Amino acid sequence: MRKLTSLELAFLGDSIHTTFVRKWALENLDKPINEIHKVCARLCSAKAQSLVLEKLELSEQEQTIVRRARNAKPKHQAKNADGADYKKATAFEALIGHLYSTEQTKRLQEILQISII
Repeated sequence: MRKLTSLELAFLGDSIHTTFVRKWALENLDKPINEIHKVCARLCSAKAQSLVLEKLELSEQEQTIVRRARNAKPKHQAKNADGADYKKATAFEALIGHLYSTEQTKRLQEILQISII
């Protein structure tokens, strides 16, 4: 796989995180699908992702990935989040995308688990 940009990693990480959260919700929540959707939307929101990122103890390499993604210049604005949370969420998603693309599955699963707590 070619080296991905920070925003490409975030694009990939967004889908991985969303899929993980939806799978977890379907397996663990005994609720109607519209309620499951609400839980997933909350867990996948920029605010929630921003809070997860703040909880993480990151290696130097992970800090570099996060810093680059946070400073990236996306072509669009956040719809339902303030700018700071949106940048942190993009950084969180880029970290997820990086861990996935470099096959660091143990660390990826660790962070994904934290995101549903």
